[in-house]
Amino acid sequence: MVNFFINRPIFAGVLAILMVLLGAIVLRGLPISEYPEISPPMVEVVATYRGANAEAVEASVATPIESQVNGVDNMLYMKSTNANDGRMVLQVSFDIGTNPDLNQVNTQNRVSLAQPQLPQEVVKEGITVKKTSPDILMVVALYSPKGSYDSIFLSNYAQINMIDALARVKGVGMVKNFTAQDYSMRIWLNPDRMASMGLTTAEVVQAVRDQNIQAPAGQVGSEPAPKGQQYQYNVRSRGLLKEPSEFEEIIVRSNPDGSQVKLKDVARVELGSQTYASFTRINGAPGGV
Repeated sequence: MVNFFINRPIFAGVLAILMVLLGAIVLRGLPISEYPEISPPMVEVVATYRGANAEAVEASVATPIESQVNGVDNMLYMKSTNANDGRMVLQVSFDIGTNPDLNQVNTQNRVSLAQPQLPQEVVKEGITVKKTSPDILMVVALYSPKGSYDSIFLSNYAQINMIDALARVKGVGMVKNFTAQDYSMRIWLNPDRMASMGLTTAEVVQAVRDQNIQAPAGQVGSEPAPKGQQYQYNVRSRGLLKEPSEFEEIIVRSNPDGSQVKLKDVARVELGSQTYASFTRINGAPGGV
């Protein structure tokens, strides 16, 4: 074949010119995209099993969800991560060019099939299914120049004032707070005090649930009302507790002699972070990402 073109240089030159012209014609018809899709679209499933380790999360949460999500339309592969803080993250990758919204709906339907098999605590906590992308366009670091705010405040500030504003920017697909540390009322139980009083963790949890509720208080003067009743008033109750001192007054047990065991007798209550599994430092100072 090589000798054929060497002995016929004119034919070889004409063939090369034809190939160049054909390539130029085809090049004009190729699609051009400013931001082409170079990675497959992804749907992320997040569930939390408070107090469980990674093995328990895998057996109780990840396995039922994976068995139902496996085989969803246009799926390429999936990967799950289970952490010792009770968090499970399942990433499902789909074919390039498929509709991300349809992928999310299909995945959501499969996750719904797995909910009856999940622990009740996981279902109450909530399972999120959302579109995501492995490509990061920008990372923004938030910190306090004078060091007057800690990482919990900065993370909460970003969650309230920045996340939604950035998500509304045209072209932004998702905004994620990597160091999300929402404020939460932390109750640190004293096992020695609880053992001496014969209390269990379940009793404390039930007492907090029963006495920290938002319940309708009803109305005064509503029908059926006495004759001559002209006014009707809505009753407003205190509702959910807000301060650590209010949580400390929760009655855990009432004894027959009239004495009471309150939450402050067996636990320490403080306003802190919902989770302490991660933290952020920017040039040695607390921050958020």
